[in-house]
Order: sequence, then C-alpha cells, then structure tokens
Amino acid sequence: MSSPFVPSLPRRLAPRLFALLLPMILIAAPARADLHITRDHGGYVEEYKAKYQRIRDRHERVIIDGICNSACTLVFGIVPLNKICVTPRASVGFHQAYYDKSFTFGIKVTSLEGTSELMSYYPQTVKDWLSRHGGLTTDMKKIKNGVDLWKIVDPCPDEF
Repeated sequence: MSSPFVPSLPRRLAPRLFALLLPMILIAAPARADLHITRDHGGYVEEYKAKYQRIRDRHERVIIDGICNSACTLVFGIVPLNKICVTPRASVGFHQAYYDKSFTFGIKVTSLEGTSELMSYYPQTVKDWLSRHGGLTTDMKKIKNGVDLWKIVDPCPDEF
C-alpha cells in the first residue's frame, strides 16, 4: 500500500537512483576519525605499536589534548608527525621501558632491549630532546605544551 502523498518510484528505477546517490553520500560523510589523547598513561608497547600502525595506515590524525606518557609516546615514531598536533593542554612523558611488574613481584625492572626499541621508533627531534635532558631514565621526563614540544610536533590549529 502506498501513501497518496508520497510518490513511489518504479521498482527498476530505485536501484539506479541509489547508485547515483551513493557516491554523494560517501563524499559528504566524514572520511576519517581523529584520535584524541587526553589521559593516556601508557601500557604495553606491542599494543601501542599495533594501534598507531592502524591509525597511520588509515591516514588518521592524532590530537594530543592532555597526558600522553610512556608507551603513548610511540605515536611520534609511528604516525607521521604532520598527522599529529598538540593543544595547550598537551603533556608528554618519557621513561625507560620496564617489565610488567606482575612478573617481577611489583618491582620496577628496566628492560634494556625494550628501551632500545623505544628509542629506535622516536624521531630525531625526540632523541635530541631526550639527549639534552639526560636520556631515558627510570624517572618520567615530561614536556608540557610550549616551545620544547613544538620542536617535535606542531600545535593544533585553532579549530581544535
């Protein structure tokens, strides 16, 4: 039953109309999502590598809008820097890699291999900053938004 107020399309015309409209619908829909980092204290390196590789492969942007510490900082070595920006709330923190404390009876045991792997991902700008500040240690070394961070990654445009 059809409504007298809504014209119906002949059955053979509907698929053609849909095929014509589909490209316009896809163009109008947002193509990418942005990852907003607001409170990320890190975790397992392998999980972060996989996550950031997916973001890189999908050409998505990353907006650091808060804390990005530990394994979170791998973003600088995996996602192209021109796809990352920082807001005035951004803060990043670096430290040596260490083994999961559940395997070391709650004691923080650093991993030379893990630390070396982290360093291999970081771009030269991060390595330079770390070198100027004594390298990676067990203590967290933080960069808050400002000139030092902008030497690594650009501030976000005003629309963020």
